[in-house]
Amino acid sequence: MSSPEFKRDLLAAMPSLRAFAISLAGKVDRADDLVQETLTKAWAHQNSYTPGTNLRAWLFTILRNEFYTTLRKRGREVEDADGGIALNVAVHPAQDGHMDMTDMKTALARLPADQREALLLVSASDMSYEEAAAICGVAVGTIKSRVNRARAKLADLLHLTDASDYGPDAGTMAAISTPRT
Repeated sequence: MSSPEFKRDLLAAMPSLRAFAISLAGKVDRADDLVQETLTKAWAHQNSYTPGTNLRAWLFTILRNEFYTTLRKRGREVEDADGGIALNVAVHPAQDGHMDMTDMKTALARLPADQREALLLVSASDMSYEEAAAICGVAVGTIKSRVNRARAKLADLLHLTDASDYGPDAGTMAAISTPRT
């Protein structure tokens, strides 16, 4: 079949293809995309069509296959136009957290034993100053002082200057944040 005849037959089949595509896709815009993709593939592969056979059946087969291929792809995709889903599922790189924990353990080991003990009881074990003082057998003021000195020493050892030093760095935040418009 020559290209002018093939083109004529393709154009003649468009209304039927569109009706079938709408019945499959359920939405006119998706159906139109499906028909366009079908016609594009048919034109690109017209040499694989056997003249004298049912062109409409060939086109409907292409359309049906394209529909199911698109459906499978869409089944694995999540529509996230505003970036809200991506923002909520983004995670900090695990290696940074691991390295931060290693640095913290090293810094904790460098604290004097009494300061480390007071800090861990109050901060990590979530005890009140009074409970920590009772466990250590010292006054509440002594525990407060030890915790304060331990926090200051940790900040110094970890080179922390303000609250922005905690959590992900600026590069990580830029990668996981979506600008809001």
